[in-house]
Amino acid sequence: MITNAMTIDVEDYFQVSALAEKISPEDWDRIPSRVERNTEDLLEIFSEHDVKATFFVLGWIAERYPDLIKKIDAEGHEIASHGYSHQLIYNQTPDIFREETRKSKEILEAITGKKVEGYRAASYSITPKSSWALDILCELDFLYDSSLFPVKHDRYGMPDANPHPHILKTPNGNEIIEFSLTSIDFIGYRIPIAGGGYFRLFPYWLTKVLWDSFLKKEAVPATFYLHPWEIDPGQPSVEGLSFLSKFRHYNNLSLCRNRFERFVKEFAFTTMKEVLFEHSDLDISRFRMSR
Repeated sequence: MITNAMTIDVEDYFQVSALAEKISPEDWDRIPSRVERNTEDLLEIFSEHDVKATFFVLGWIAERYPDLIKKIDAEGHEIASHGYSHQLIYNQTPDIFREETRKSKEILEAITGKKVEGYRAASYSITPKSSWALDILCELDFLYDSSLFPVKHDRYGMPDANPHPHILKTPNGNEIIEFSLTSIDFIGYRIPIAGGGYFRLFPYWLTKVLWDSFLKKEAVPATFYLHPWEIDPGQPSVEGLSFLSKFRHYNNLSLCRNRFERFVKEFAFTTMKEVLFEHSDLDISRFRMSR
């Protein structure tokens, strides 16, 4: 059985891009948080099923809930960076991106006392027009990235990206290990099957069929992602959203937890770094990764 990467993007429900049309970062501190309870629920699921995961944590969250980050680390999971303020990279300047990413990395390392080696962009927003961010990740000593989604989407996507874990040449000639989000080819069109909203949208049987097909055909580890708010159907409803934003955020929240528990029973998972070390054929010997 192939061992895949389980990843959690740690952000609160009010920080997601689909709600940005109604909630700005200036509002965040005034909104009751639900991220601690939801993340702890995920930790319980992982403990029950003996799963380790990589938690891509927002620096904004880590600053306010350092004990949560310490708990994730103490339970044997990997801490990685999700940036600081969950802004779309292609809307930032390189200088702002560099400073926010450095800040988040330093916050997480100060809390855990461990080097943070992985990064994932907010809403997978390293796209062709923001590929410069990959060189900044190398500059800041990240050793792997998981931001490229080889699909077409209105907010993100790198359609020509290698869909398998690989060593990526950046625009300036640096190298970084890239663990792309999982997608599968279907009659010439790549279907996203990595988790999140797609996991809630597709019926469970279809997700399982697509994952079984990918693992059999491609014979490489896949990656799955979820957000803590996706197992929280009781979260407050934000009014005035566009139909598309409302659908993306709230669709099938009530079904997600049970689906997720079933999913972790049917496939093998561990941290992203462990997959790169032990469960992929990728030659990463020249990268200085800590154990």
